[in-house]
Amino acid sequence: MILTDEHRELQRTVTQFVEQELNPHVPEWEAAGSFPIRALFKRLGELGLLGISKPEHCGGLGLDFSYEAVFLEALGGAHCGGVPLSISVQTSMATPALARFAHRELQDEFLSAAVRGEAIASIAVSEPGAGSDVSAIATSAVADGDDYLVNGSKMWITNAPQADFFCTLVNTGGDKAHSNKSLIIIPASLPGVRVGTKLQKMGMRASETAPVFFDNVRVPKRFRIGDEGSGFLLQMLQFQEERLAGAALTLMGLENCVKSTIDYVGERQAFGAPLLNNQTVHFALAEMQTEVECLRALIYRAIASYINGEDVTTLASMAKLKSGRLTRSIPDQCLQFWGGMGYMEETAVNRAYRDLRLTAIGGGADEVMLGIICKLMGILPSRKLQ
Repeated sequence: MILTDEHRELQRTVTQFVEQELNPHVPEWEAAGSFPIRALFKRLGELGLLGISKPEHCGGLGLDFSYEAVFLEALGGAHCGGVPLSISVQTSMATPALARFAHRELQDEFLSAAVRGEAIASIAVSEPGAGSDVSAIATSAVADGDDYLVNGSKMWITNAPQADFFCTLVNTGGDKAHSNKSLIIIPASLPGVRVGTKLQKMGMRASETAPVFFDNVRVPKRFRIGDEGSGFLLQMLQFQEERLAGAALTLMGLENCVKSTIDYVGERQAFGAPLLNNQTVHFALAEMQTEVECLRALIYRAIASYINGEDVTTLASMAKLKSGRLTRSIPDQCLQFWGGMGYMEETAVNRAYRDLRLTAIGGGADEVMLGIICKLMGILPSRKLQ
């Protein structure tokens, strides 16, 4: 992926937005456990940033995913992970399938409002008994005339307390786990939809997360994305963008972690000299920055393949895996160099340690990424051998 002048201009726009309209408010939003999502999304919509790669007939810019990736990378420069996470759910997790596979009327009804920032989207896949194992979901949608009756629950749903609609994976019949599922849009306003109590999380505190319950929710069949039974495949394709987006979001957060640590250990005195003078410290920081650049190269390669129409399941899984690894190791090592100050919640490195930890879990755990990579390499043992 090669950055053009247009990419650079978008990068400058998003960086300015982050510095002026996000970062000054981060301490307040973190303390409150929420941010003014409707006002912020409306502003993003006005700037055209919620529909960068979405169809023009829905108000999007119709650009390829490389521009979306530039947006997400710059957005990751925010001084918290929760706000970028909520925004990326809107752009890269809950709406890609709607944009690629839904019929025009469904796009006009839901995607257009999401692109304008007038509707908040949420992706509802994970369940209490089915997190990374998507095939094990139990939420059902039983046909009833021109409608479905939906029953079940979803867990750990980002944006749920404020969502206007959920892109929901449900079972629509049959006993084959990979062909009995469908993706349907469920408006939050429908009778029988209930959002549970907001969850208290280790990190990503500015984003709102909650369980969602469906009790005989009557949903028109026209709200289904694609054919009945194609939901597992469509969600796997949607995961490609989600995992690339999640990896891209970590780049600036990791760089900021390294840079803030360099600043701190350059001033912190230990045994009569700046801690940065210790070879163990400056060698470690150099290696961390090298790892970030390697991750960036992997992500850019995957995105270049993606916009060329290639199947990037392997590369996206590798990028997701590597970002999950680095978002554990780099903040942990940096926090160690901060010493006691790193253990204080108000420090940037402490927030990075808490927020970025989700990367190795959300959107498919590291172990699931390894399983996918092994399968596509042809080295995954058969179930009989296991």
